[in-house]
Amino acid sequence: MNNSKPERTAAPLPFDAERLNAAADQAIAACGGDAREAVKALLIANEFLEREMEERVSRGYIRGVKHGRFNTYSG
Repeated sequence: MNNSKPERTAAPLPFDAERLNAAADQAIAACGGDAREAVKALLIANEFLEREMEERVSRGYIRGVKHGRFNTYSG
């Protein structure tokens, strides 16, 4: 008898491949055509949004995320 909980997987996010490609092209163009700089800019933006989320979400929830109680992508 297996008493372990089934592993949850996140539902796939709906996205439009054309919009995603266009957004990627825009990000690269905004960085002078340098894909590496675009990735760095997006990582910085993501870090900013994570910090903003931490300020707005309860401390208990954030503790749960940091200690692996929730299935989240942590990079």
